[in-house]
Amino acid sequence: MSLTQDLNNLRSKLQANFPENTKVVMDKATQELANSAIVNKSLKVGDVAPNFVLSNAVGYPVELQSLLKAGPVVISFYRGQWCPYCNLELRALQQSLPEIKALGATLVTISPQTPDNSLSTVEKNELTFEVLSDMGNRVARKFGLVFTIPEELRSTYEGFGIDLPANNGDESFELPIPATYVIASDQKIAHAFVDADYTKRLDPAEILAALRKLQVVA
Repeated sequence: MSLTQDLNNLRSKLQANFPENTKVVMDKATQELANSAIVNKSLKVGDVAPNFVLSNAVGYPVELQSLLKAGPVVISFYRGQWCPYCNLELRALQQSLPEIKALGATLVTISPQTPDNSLSTVEKNELTFEVLSDMGNRVARKFGLVFTIPEELRSTYEGFGIDLPANNGDESFELPIPATYVIASDQKIAHAFVDADYTKRLDPAEILAALRKLQVVA
């Protein structure tokens, strides 16, 4: 089964247990985010990815340009360990990691979580790729992915036991929209997936296809 199918199944399962007013609030927030045209303002294929240095789950600095010296880099921006869709995506990426490496690429994932919460994400999902902390969404902002959770949705998240300020170490209530980029060795974006609907992610099969395409071009 593909990640896309797994995500659809998860969405159906979760929404079946949501009260109607909760579904209305969440769907409204997603639609408003889509209407904001944030996706159109995000970095696209052909753009040069901004270089960055972020700490991994154990505090070690990781730089994009250094990774690119070894080959293409796959970057996945996710919301946090509290998001079940993110955890499903991270586990799917872990399953595809051997194939990603075989194609000469490096995988990193980025969220606004504190390093401690990134470490929890690594341990919970048994991840062996770099999980980076972008506190304050500094890097996500350069990719054009950052938005602010509306007031109404904050109350819904709190009802779920999701404490964004504790997860991210600030009171901004800012998150990145989930996005996946395949960055070529010349730092140009070769493939981009950005969607305002947080339940949708790039299937690993498409990541592998983009990496194979890069090999052909090279």
